[in-house]
Amino acid sequence: MLNDPLANVLSVINNSEQRGMKLCMSKPSSKLITRVLEIMNSRLYIGSFRVIEDGKGNVVEISLIGAINKCGAIKPRFSVKEGSYERFERRFLPAKDFGILIMSTSNGIMTHTDAKARGIGGKLLAYCY
Repeated sequence: MLNDPLANVLSVINNSEQRGMKLCMSKPSSKLITRVLEIMNSRLYIGSFRVIEDGKGNVVEISLIGAINKCGAIKPRFSVKEGSYERFERRFLPAKDFGILIMSTSNGIMTHTDAKARGIGGKLLAYCY
């Protein structure tokens, strides 16, 4: 039994990237995992992905393009107020304007730069650079 499926998917992606693989598969799938992968795809960290329905929690097949240095889940899921993004950028990202923090907000799941532009806070889910 998995305690955190998002952390499992990001760990599989990170390990597969480090080994130089072009394709990885992870199980199970959820709406949260799909939305995080959509954000990573739109920011060109991963290639395409697809959800394969198998009747037992579904499988996610992810094509990798070699653009990820590191990615992972943030535990515990810290709450971020609208003016305190810099603190968490310094903690989880290696340099200013390098990488993304993925967060859950009242307006949906988005990157920290989008949340900053909208002036809202939320909870941190993952990082990728």
